[in-house]
Amino acid sequence: MPFVYPNYYDTFSCIKGACKHNCCIGWEIDIDEDSLSFYNSLDTPLGERLQAQISKEAPAHFILCKQERCPFLNKENLCDLIIELGEERLCTICKEHPRFYNQLPDRTEVGLGLCCEAAGRLILSQKEPMRLLCAEHLSTTDEMLLLRDEILSILQDRSTSLFARMKQASSLLDISEKGLANKEFARKLLALERMDEQWTRVLRFYLDSSQDEQALKSFGVYLDHCNRTQECEQFAVYLLYRHFSNVLDEKEAGAYLAFIKQSCEMLYEIAAAVYSTKGCFTFEDHVELCRLFSSEIEYSEENMSLILDDLYELLFFE
Repeated sequence: MPFVYPNYYDTFSCIKGACKHNCCIGWEIDIDEDSLSFYNSLDTPLGERLQAQISKEAPAHFILCKQERCPFLNKENLCDLIIELGEERLCTICKEHPRFYNQLPDRTEVGLGLCCEAAGRLILSQKEPMRLLCAEHLSTTDEMLLLRDEILSILQDRSTSLFARMKQASSLLDISEKGLANKEFARKLLALERMDEQWTRVLRFYLDSSQDEQALKSFGVYLDHCNRTQECEQFAVYLLYRHFSNVLDEKEAGAYLAFIKQSCEMLYEIAAAVYSTKGCFTFEDHVELCRLFSSEIEYSEENMSLILDDLYELLFFE
Protein backbone atom coordinates (compact mmCIF):
# COMPACT_ATOMS: atom_id res chain seq x y z
CA MET A 1 0.00 0.00 0.00
CA PRO A 2 1.40 3.47 -0.87
CA PHE A 3 2.84 5.62 1.92
CA VAL A 4 2.05 9.34 2.06
CA TYR A 5 4.21 11.61 4.21
CA PRO A 6 5.07 15.30 4.72
CA ASN A 7 8.06 16.63 2.77
CA TYR A 8 10.08 17.10 6.00
CA TYR A 9 9.44 13.56 7.29
CA ASP A 10 12.65 11.89 6.07
CA THR A 11 14.85 14.53 7.70
CA PHE A 12 13.74 13.64 11.24
CA SER A 13 16.23 12.06 13.62
CA CYS A 14 16.11 11.40 17.36
CA ILE A 15 18.35 13.72 19.40
CA LYS A 16 18.89 10.97 22.00
CA GLY A 17 20.52 12.15 25.24
CA ALA A 18 20.12 15.83 24.32
CA CYS A 19 16.33 15.58 24.62
CA LYS A 20 14.91 17.60 27.53
CA HIS A 21 11.63 15.65 27.54
CA ASN A 22 12.75 12.09 27.04
CA CYS A 23 10.07 9.76 25.67
CA CYS A 24 11.56 7.04 27.93
CA ILE A 25 10.43 8.97 31.03
CA GLY A 26 6.85 9.19 32.25
CA TRP A 27 5.25 6.90 29.65
CA GLU A 28 4.22 3.29 30.19
CA ILE A 29 5.82 1.41 27.30
CA ASP A 30 3.87 -1.63 26.04
CA ILE A 31 5.80 -4.44 24.38
CA ASP A 32 4.53 -6.17 21.24
CA GLU A 33 4.40 -9.98 21.15
CA ASP A 34 7.32 -10.50 18.75
CA SER A 35 9.63 -8.30 20.83
CA LEU A 36 8.44 -9.98 24.04
CA SER A 37 9.21 -13.42 22.61
CA PHE A 38 12.69 -12.30 21.59
CA TYR A 39 13.42 -10.68 24.97
CA ASN A 40 12.29 -13.84 26.79
CA SER A 41 14.57 -15.96 24.59
CA LEU A 42 17.76 -14.10 25.51
CA ASP A 43 20.06 -16.22 27.68
CA THR A 44 22.40 -13.37 28.58
CA PRO A 45 22.83 -10.89 31.45
CA LEU A 46 20.79 -8.39 29.42
CA GLY A 47 18.12 -11.06 28.94
CA GLU A 48 17.97 -11.53 32.71
CA ARG A 49 17.54 -7.78 33.15
CA LEU A 50 14.78 -7.73 30.54
CA GLN A 51 12.89 -10.62 32.07
CA ALA A 52 13.11 -9.02 35.53
CA GLN A 53 11.93 -5.61 34.31
CA ILE A 54 8.95 -6.66 32.20
CA SER A 55 5.55 -6.78 33.89
CA LYS A 56 3.79 -10.13 33.67
CA GLU A 57 0.43 -8.36 33.56
CA ALA A 58 -1.18 -7.91 30.15
CA PRO A 59 -0.34 -5.99 28.14
CA ALA A 60 3.34 -6.68 28.73
CA HIS A 61 5.24 -3.50 29.54
CA PHE A 62 8.47 -2.30 31.10
CA ILE A 63 8.31 -1.66 34.85
CA LEU A 64 9.25 1.97 35.34
CA CYS A 65 11.89 2.95 37.89
CA LYS A 66 12.11 6.03 40.10
CA GLN A 67 11.09 9.27 38.40
CA GLU A 68 9.13 6.98 36.04
CA ARG A 69 12.22 6.21 33.97
CA CYS A 70 12.39 3.20 31.67
CA PRO A 71 14.69 0.65 33.38
CA PHE A 72 16.89 0.59 30.26
CA LEU A 73 17.44 4.33 30.12
CA ASN A 74 20.94 4.79 31.49
CA LYS A 75 22.53 7.73 33.34
CA GLU A 76 23.52 9.37 30.05
CA ASN A 77 19.85 9.17 28.94
CA LEU A 78 20.76 6.62 26.29
CA CYS A 79 19.03 3.28 25.71
CA ASP A 80 20.93 0.17 26.84
CA LEU A 81 18.85 -1.95 24.46
CA ILE A 82 20.01 0.06 21.46
CA ILE A 83 23.60 0.02 22.71
CA GLU A 84 23.67 -3.77 23.20
CA LEU A 85 21.15 -5.08 20.65
CA GLY A 86 20.73 -2.35 18.04
CA GLU A 87 17.73 -0.19 17.22
CA GLU A 88 16.13 -2.97 15.18
CA ARG A 89 15.51 -4.93 18.41
CA LEU A 90 13.46 -2.24 20.08
CA CYS A 91 9.79 -2.97 20.65
CA THR A 92 7.45 -1.41 18.10
CA ILE A 93 6.42 1.60 20.19
CA CYS A 94 10.03 2.58 20.93
CA LYS A 95 11.11 2.00 17.35
CA GLU A 96 8.28 4.02 15.80
CA HIS A 97 7.89 6.94 18.23
CA PRO A 98 7.09 9.77 17.48
CA ARG A 99 5.69 8.55 14.17
CA PHE A 100 1.96 8.09 13.71
CA TYR A 101 0.13 6.10 11.04
CA ASN A 102 -3.35 6.67 9.64
CA GLN A 103 -4.62 3.71 7.64
CA LEU A 104 -6.88 4.65 4.73
CA PRO A 105 -8.43 2.34 2.11
CA ASP A 106 -5.97 3.33 -0.63
CA ARG A 107 -2.94 4.55 1.35
CA THR A 108 -1.14 4.76 4.68
CA GLU A 109 -0.46 8.29 5.87
CA VAL A 110 2.50 8.71 8.20
CA GLY A 111 3.73 11.73 10.13
CA LEU A 112 5.59 12.93 13.21
CA GLY A 113 3.88 13.76 16.50
CA LEU A 114 4.43 17.13 18.18
CA CYS A 115 4.81 15.51 21.60
CA CYS A 116 8.45 15.02 20.55
CA GLU A 117 10.52 18.18 20.91
CA ALA A 118 12.80 17.25 17.98
CA ALA A 119 9.75 16.72 15.76
CA GLY A 120 8.33 20.01 17.02
CA ARG A 121 11.46 21.91 16.06
CA LEU A 122 11.45 20.30 12.64
CA ILE A 123 7.76 20.97 11.93
CA LEU A 124 7.54 24.52 13.28
CA SER A 125 10.78 25.60 11.61
CA GLN A 126 9.56 24.79 8.10
CA LYS A 127 9.44 28.03 6.12
CA GLU A 128 7.69 26.68 3.03
CA PRO A 129 4.14 25.27 2.94
CA MET A 130 3.94 21.59 3.80
CA ARG A 131 3.69 19.22 0.84
CA LEU A 132 2.53 15.61 0.95
CA LEU A 133 4.78 13.18 -0.91
CA CYS A 134 4.18 9.67 -2.25
CA ALA A 135 6.29 7.36 -4.41
CA GLU A 136 3.19 6.60 -6.51
CA HIS A 137 0.66 8.84 -8.20
CA LEU A 138 -2.47 8.95 -6.05
CA SER A 139 -5.89 10.33 -6.80
CA THR A 140 -9.03 10.00 -4.75
CA THR A 141 -12.78 10.35 -5.00
CA ASP A 142 -13.20 10.27 -1.21
CA GLU A 143 -15.22 13.37 -0.34
CA MET A 144 -13.58 13.87 3.06
CA LEU A 145 -10.06 13.66 1.66
CA LEU A 146 -11.00 16.08 -1.08
CA LEU A 147 -12.41 18.38 1.61
CA ARG A 148 -9.16 18.07 3.56
CA ASP A 149 -7.19 19.00 0.44
CA GLU A 150 -9.38 22.08 0.00
CA ILE A 151 -8.91 23.10 3.63
CA LEU A 152 -5.15 22.50 3.35
CA SER A 153 -5.01 24.79 0.33
CA ILE A 154 -6.87 27.51 2.24
CA LEU A 155 -4.67 27.21 5.34
CA GLN A 156 -1.51 27.55 3.26
CA ASP A 157 -2.69 30.57 1.25
CA ARG A 158 -0.37 33.21 2.68
CA SER A 159 -2.11 36.12 0.98
CA THR A 160 -4.20 36.63 4.12
CA SER A 161 -3.87 36.07 7.89
CA LEU A 162 -4.06 32.58 9.34
CA PHE A 163 -7.20 33.39 11.30
CA ALA A 164 -8.93 34.72 8.20
CA ARG A 165 -7.98 31.43 6.54
CA MET A 166 -9.43 29.51 9.50
CA LYS A 167 -12.69 31.39 9.16
CA GLN A 168 -12.80 30.71 5.42
CA ALA A 169 -12.14 26.99 6.00
CA SER A 170 -14.84 26.86 8.67
CA SER A 171 -17.33 28.42 6.27
CA LEU A 172 -17.00 25.32 4.07
CA LEU A 173 -18.78 23.40 6.84
CA ASP A 174 -20.99 26.28 7.98
CA ILE A 175 -19.32 26.51 11.41
CA SER A 176 -17.47 29.82 11.02
CA GLU A 177 -19.71 31.63 13.53
CA LYS A 178 -19.96 28.73 15.97
CA GLY A 179 -17.74 27.39 18.72
CA LEU A 180 -16.56 28.19 22.22
CA ALA A 181 -14.87 31.34 23.42
CA ASN A 182 -11.17 30.53 23.58
CA LYS A 183 -10.98 30.85 27.36
CA GLU A 184 -14.02 28.61 27.72
CA PHE A 185 -12.18 26.08 25.57
CA ALA A 186 -9.20 26.39 27.94
CA ARG A 187 -11.46 25.80 30.95
CA LYS A 188 -12.69 22.59 29.34
CA LEU A 189 -9.08 21.47 28.82
CA LEU A 190 -8.30 22.32 32.44
CA ALA A 191 -11.13 19.98 33.52
CA LEU A 192 -9.59 17.03 31.66
CA GLU A 193 -7.04 14.56 32.99
CA ARG A 194 -3.57 16.14 33.01
CA MET A 195 -0.16 14.52 33.36
CA ASP A 196 2.23 17.47 33.59
CA GLU A 197 1.69 20.27 36.09
CA GLN A 198 3.40 22.62 33.65
CA TRP A 199 0.36 22.28 31.37
CA THR A 200 -1.88 23.16 34.31
CA ARG A 201 0.23 26.26 34.98
CA VAL A 202 0.08 27.29 31.32
CA LEU A 203 -3.72 27.04 31.20
CA ARG A 204 -4.16 28.92 34.49
CA PHE A 205 -1.72 31.61 33.37
CA TYR A 206 -3.77 32.05 30.20
CA LEU A 207 -7.09 32.15 32.06
CA ASP A 208 -5.71 34.80 34.43
CA SER A 209 -4.30 36.91 31.59
CA SER A 210 -6.11 39.83 29.99
CA GLN A 211 -5.66 40.65 26.33
CA ASP A 212 -7.11 43.02 23.80
CA GLU A 213 -6.88 43.34 20.04
CA GLN A 214 -3.88 45.65 20.32
CA ALA A 215 -1.92 43.07 22.34
CA LEU A 216 -2.67 40.36 19.77
CA LYS A 217 -1.72 42.73 16.97
CA SER A 218 1.58 43.59 18.69
CA PHE A 219 2.37 39.89 19.02
CA GLY A 220 1.66 39.39 15.33
CA VAL A 221 4.03 42.26 14.46
CA TYR A 222 6.69 40.64 16.68
CA LEU A 223 6.38 37.27 14.89
CA ASP A 224 6.51 39.01 11.53
CA HIS A 225 9.61 40.96 12.56
CA CYS A 226 11.28 37.69 13.64
CA ASN A 227 10.25 35.99 10.36
CA ARG A 228 8.32 33.38 12.34
CA THR A 229 4.72 33.79 11.17
CA GLN A 230 4.79 30.36 9.51
CA GLU A 231 5.04 28.57 12.88
CA CYS A 232 1.32 28.97 13.64
CA GLU A 233 0.42 27.84 10.12
CA GLN A 234 2.59 24.74 10.44
CA PHE A 235 0.85 23.86 13.72
CA ALA A 236 -2.59 24.19 12.09
CA VAL A 237 -1.54 22.13 9.06
CA TYR A 238 -0.05 19.45 11.33
CA LEU A 239 -3.34 19.12 13.22
CA LEU A 240 -5.30 18.93 9.98
CA TYR A 241 -3.07 16.25 8.48
CA ARG A 242 -2.93 14.16 11.63
CA HIS A 243 -6.59 14.23 12.65
CA PHE A 244 -8.68 14.75 9.52
CA SER A 245 -7.79 11.61 7.57
CA ASN A 246 -10.40 9.29 9.01
CA VAL A 247 -13.44 11.55 9.39
CA LEU A 248 -16.59 9.86 8.15
CA ASP A 249 -18.96 12.71 7.31
CA GLU A 250 -19.32 16.49 7.28
CA LYS A 251 -20.53 16.71 10.88
CA GLU A 252 -17.53 14.80 12.18
CA ALA A 253 -15.35 16.93 9.91
CA GLY A 254 -16.93 20.03 11.46
CA ALA A 255 -16.04 18.88 14.98
CA TYR A 256 -12.43 18.19 14.00
CA LEU A 257 -12.09 21.51 12.18
CA ALA A 258 -13.56 23.32 15.19
CA PHE A 259 -10.98 21.53 17.38
CA ILE A 260 -8.18 22.69 15.07
CA LYS A 261 -9.47 26.28 14.97
CA GLN A 262 -10.00 26.51 18.74
CA SER A 263 -6.60 24.93 19.48
CA CYS A 264 -4.75 27.31 17.14
CA GLU A 265 -6.52 30.38 18.46
CA MET A 266 -6.01 29.42 22.10
CA LEU A 267 -2.30 28.64 21.68
CA TYR A 268 -1.82 31.90 19.78
CA GLU A 269 -3.42 33.81 22.63
CA ILE A 270 -1.30 31.94 25.19
CA ALA A 271 1.81 32.84 23.19
CA ALA A 272 0.68 36.47 22.99
CA ALA A 273 0.15 36.53 26.77
CA VAL A 274 3.70 35.20 27.29
CA TYR A 275 5.01 37.88 24.93
CA SER A 276 3.10 40.59 26.80
CA THR A 277 4.54 39.38 30.11
CA LYS A 278 8.14 38.63 29.11
CA GLY A 279 8.66 40.87 26.12
CA CYS A 280 9.59 37.88 23.99
CA PHE A 281 8.27 34.50 22.88
CA THR A 282 11.13 32.42 21.54
CA PHE A 283 11.03 29.61 19.02
CA GLU A 284 11.85 27.19 21.85
CA ASP A 285 8.93 28.62 23.84
CA HIS A 286 6.66 27.77 20.90
CA VAL A 287 8.06 24.26 20.53
CA GLU A 288 7.48 23.62 24.23
CA LEU A 289 3.93 25.02 24.17
CA CYS A 290 3.00 22.78 21.23
CA ARG A 291 4.73 19.79 22.86
CA LEU A 292 2.72 20.24 26.05
CA PHE A 293 -0.54 20.57 24.11
CA SER A 294 0.23 17.49 22.03
CA SER A 295 1.25 15.34 25.00
CA GLU A 296 -1.74 16.30 27.11
CA ILE A 297 -4.45 16.39 24.44
CA GLU A 298 -3.51 14.55 21.25
CA TYR A 299 -1.85 11.62 22.98
CA SER A 300 -4.84 10.97 25.24
CA GLU A 301 -7.63 9.15 23.42
CA GLU A 302 -9.96 9.93 26.31
CA ASN A 303 -9.22 13.66 26.23
CA MET A 304 -9.58 13.86 22.46
CA SER A 305 -12.87 11.98 22.59
CA LEU A 306 -14.30 14.25 25.31
CA ILE A 307 -13.29 17.42 23.47
CA LEU A 308 -14.66 16.28 20.13
CA ASP A 309 -17.93 15.09 21.69
CA ASP A 310 -18.39 18.51 23.32
CA LEU A 311 -17.69 20.35 20.08
CA TYR A 312 -19.97 18.03 18.09
CA GLU A 313 -22.80 18.67 20.55
CA LEU A 314 -22.19 22.41 20.50
CA LEU A 315 -22.04 22.68 16.72
CA PHE A 316 -24.93 20.49 15.73
CA PHE A 317 -27.34 20.06 18.65
CA GLU A 318 -27.50 23.41 20.42
